[in-house]
Amino acid sequence: MPETEIQDDKAPYVVPFILSLLSEHQAQHLSEASPAPFFIGLNGVQGAGKSVLVEILKRTLSSPPHNLSTVVFSLDDFYLSHADQVALANKHSDNPLLQHRGQPSTHDIPLALSVFASLKQNKPTKIPQYNKAAFSGQGDRIPESEWEPVNTAPSSPVRVVLFEGWCVGFRPLSEEALVAKHAAAVQARQKSTPSNPYTGRLGHNTLESVTTINEALKSYDALTAQLDAFIHIDAQNPQYVYRWRVEQEAGLRATRGTGMTDVQVKEFVDGYYPAYELYTDTLREGVFSFDGARTDWRGRQLRLVVGEDRKVREVVRI
Repeated sequence: MPETEIQDDKAPYVVPFILSLLSEHQAQHLSEASPAPFFIGLNGVQGAGKSVLVEILKRTLSSPPHNLSTVVFSLDDFYLSHADQVALANKHSDNPLLQHRGQPSTHDIPLALSVFASLKQNKPTKIPQYNKAAFSGQGDRIPESEWEPVNTAPSSPVRVVLFEGWCVGFRPLSEEALVAKHAAAVQARQKSTPSNPYTGRLGHNTLESVTTINEALKSYDALTAQLDAFIHIDAQNPQYVYRWRVEQEAGLRATRGTGMTDVQVKEFVDGYYPAYELYTDTLREGVFSFDGARTDWRGRQLRLVVGEDRKVREVVRI
């Protein structure tokens, strides 16, 4: 089932959550002539219905009675250019996690920070665009002349920013925690049996490979720290992502005549899966709880746990 056909059941939980925090935000900045927009981070495992939810949120917030100018963009929009991605892959030729876009370190964080800063200052801003089909699917950034302009009308500044992505909000682990998680995964792989198989991917990667990812993730904290609210679409079992992506690509093949094969889907998801194993626990604890300087973080995160059918099974406000 393609993601566009997913019947959303998440918005009824998310919309009231956002509106309550947005109301507080507006009240706190009532005296300001040009307050900064409200930034919402949204993380969801691939195929869980994130894109459908984002579209509903944008439509709801920008329509009556709210009428809030809302812009949506993805961490995917900040992938490195094709040339820079190739250079990164060559520099880390022994790291399979960096041979394609996706993992932390394959994004242009300085560019993302500049877009955040421009939006916060209510300046005319161009939102980068990325073409995942370029270079036979390797992808490339679209020329800046084709980026989406926002804040072009001073009378209608952006009031809400929706920033989504599969690893938005991931927090880097301490060296000790990283080593421990990796060692446990390697041990689980070594003890794997046909009746009790190891289904993860972390244990198939070297500690050096995942350390490179973890070090790169530290720069992403500067984005997470600027978010005013956070939504996490979690899965009861992260393994669901394999089936969901298979369904998505089957839908694409049926409607567009092109899409990844089941084998290609597995290889594709395998490249992302180690990060789910490493960083999902910290998402569940609360992304803002790791910012020692922040005292107002409680209640700013909503976690929706979905079953294999993508339907909400549990709602937790953190």
